[in-house]
Amino acid sequence: MASDTLATTAPRSDAEISGLDALEIAGQEKAATRASRIWAATWPKVAALALAIGLWQAVVWTGWKDSWALPGPAVVFADLWHYLLSASLWEGLATTARRAVVGFAAAVAVGLVLGLGVARVKVLRAALGSMITALQTMPSIAWFPLAILLFQLSEQAIFFVVVLGAAPSVANGVIHGVDYVPPLLVRAGRNVGARGLNLYRYVIAPAALPAIVAGLKQGWAFAWRSLMAGELLVVIAEKTSIGAQLTYARDFSDAPRLMAIMIVILVVGLLVDAAFGAADKAIRRRWGVLDQAGN
Repeated sequence: MASDTLATTAPRSDAEISGLDALEIAGQEKAATRASRIWAATWPKVAALALAIGLWQAVVWTGWKDSWALPGPAVVFADLWHYLLSASLWEGLATTARRAVVGFAAAVAVGLVLGLGVARVKVLRAALGSMITALQTMPSIAWFPLAILLFQLSEQAIFFVVVLGAAPSVANGVIHGVDYVPPLLVRAGRNVGARGLNLYRYVIAPAALPAIVAGLKQGWAFAWRSLMAGELLVVIAEKTSIGAQLTYARDFSDAPRLMAIMIVILVVGLLVDAAFGAADKAIRRRWGVLDQAGN
């Protein structure tokens, strides 16, 4: 028993102390490296934000527009703080987010099926290939007169335009992704027994994933823009939304609130873009094309 006690309380050897010191130093270096990467990714955004706010304030100081039309950053951010604490923001954001998620999900489903069909069936490519690109270049606002004629001022009108705005981008991403899958890779998959759905699941889809993610990202941008345009044009009285609140702020000439809402819309767009950026980085890391030293 005494020997056990002596063994547990015996001083550590120089080798053990050196090993612990090395592990501690390695941990500190890893933490410092992670902090430096976070700072390297953050400071350009902070600098750009500070520059934008500085230019905004400089324009206000010139007196180019009256304060009721172009308020300064201090006034807008004070109103933004009150807006963030209000229930109206979160009610409107919930309505807008639901519309965005439902519309984008439907656009993804339509775009994936359409893109895969056009990519693999020559007749569909000849019939619809150029039409998809034409639909993608068509401004979403141009669809609203037809949408209102078909569905009146309703949720269905907004949904219709969001899907039409986003689906062509998703479809084009799928088409380009499948087109650039190396034929050698497809033949290798078939040689090991991949046929039918398994060929798409295990060979074509992973190879086309970067282009598909790029199409999804672009599709989301079109869906978000279409949704904001729809909520500005189609205001449903019993359902508040971010776009409707933007319309009300314009109607009442409430410039601070109008700009506060615009900041919220911008932040939502940045957050979703960051999510797509993280997905793209994960794919590049999995493919081994991410520069670990620079990222």
